[in-house]
Amino acid sequence: MLKKTLRNQKGFTLIEIIAVLVILGILAAVAVPKYMDLQGEARNKSAMAAVSEAKARLSSAYAKAVLVLGGANTTSPTYQMVYDNGNFTANSWGDYNVTVTATDGTISVDKVQTKALSPAITNKWDLPTTN
Repeated sequence: MLKKTLRNQKGFTLIEIIAVLVILGILAAVAVPKYMDLQGEARNKSAMAAVSEAKARLSSAYAKAVLVLGGANTTSPTYQMVYDNGNFTANSWGDYNVTVTATDGTISVDKVQTKALSPAITNKWDLPTTN
């Protein structure tokens, strides 16, 4: 009777377990680098969004400056006035380290969530022109 119960036991063989472990190892080796790349890509996209936010703030400050000046001399206002009205003196916006150069409107994001970006995401905001 003991022999009969041992023959009916079913389970995985050592070879089947090793095959499953090898497959899981291959999947992990492929998935981990892709996951690491996704984090860096997400940081870059997030930095691009921060640059767009800075452009929007500069545009808003420019509109305020034009209203204060009454529309006079809107083709050549200084970046410094727009920079000051846009409150860019505090360069850290939560998770981002944003730098705006007041002399030429260059926007740069070099850190996202304390992680340095290499290279930094930069763009330029040009003063709007009027016709």
